[in-house]
Amino acid sequence: MATAAPINATPAHDLGGLRSGIKATNLNASPETKAYTIPRGPVTSQLSFYVPPADGSAPYNWVEKQPEGVPQNNYGTAVHDVEIQDIRGRENEFTLDRNSFEPLVNIPSSEHDFTDEQRIKEIYYPEVENLLLSNLPGAHRIFIFDHTIRRPGPNAARGPVNRVHIDQTPRAAEERVRIHLGEDAEKLLQGRYRIVNVWRPLNGPVVASPLAFADGSSVEDEDIVGVQHRYPHRTGETAGVKYNPGQRWYYLSGMRNDERLLLKCSDSDEDVGSYGRVPHTAFTDSRTPEGAPGRESVEVRALVFG
Repeated sequence: MATAAPINATPAHDLGGLRSGIKATNLNASPETKAYTIPRGPVTSQLSFYVPPADGSAPYNWVEKQPEGVPQNNYGTAVHDVEIQDIRGRENEFTLDRNSFEPLVNIPSSEHDFTDEQRIKEIYYPEVENLLLSNLPGAHRIFIFDHTIRRPGPNAARGPVNRVHIDQTPRAAEERVRIHLGEDAEKLLQGRYRIVNVWRPLNGPVVASPLAFADGSSVEDEDIVGVQHRYPHRTGETAGVKYNPGQRWYYLSGMRNDERLLLKCSDSDEDVGSYGRVPHTAFTDSRTPEGAPGRESVEVRALVFG
């Protein structure tokens, strides 16, 4: 079982580029990205936040094709300038329990293409399970319930999401336990359970459309609004996030294929549960070199028990 280690320091060859950017020339660079300069350091970008429906109705979003004559969603968005700090070089300051996100490095993987759904489940899912069991103290059981591949371009099935959101709410997390764990659900719901999103790039280091994420301890309860996540056969719940100037936002510049970002979406633990949510979004960095390839990524969502 491989154990991932938190990133402890920025490599010496990166130090000079933390603010001005450096060439993506490390051995982990994808061929299409290694010729481009990676933006580094703090940046101000426009992020899109949730605005409630004008008529006061319950917010919703149809995941697939909505019924004829029905809007895909009924809520609005508002764009705000947000300063986003680069955590490259200070990664070990952040933990999943305290901040709702945590970076890990030097993660080996036997899956490289991410084009075959069955191979992803047979090879990559067990790697993610071992990663979580090895790095989350107290975790004793993992159930991976889905994954999403994101690629750029008009023909991609799913692209980066440029809207601040949280993947699941506490209500959705409890529902996931009941849906997937069958007769074990009631017992498991008596203990600690979390939903953790394991995020990584596929064509790193990331040059365009990096991922921004907020410190969960800086997000107020009133900032978060449950949004019906409507499928043809059931309705789940994600969360929209209102703008609040007190939120602290971060990104990990030039994230590589051998790095993972743990994003905690929900946590039943009463002591850290209020931090058990991490708003996140793709964002546009104005320093991105012209012609840089769009970001490709995979995220795996898992129920973590214990």
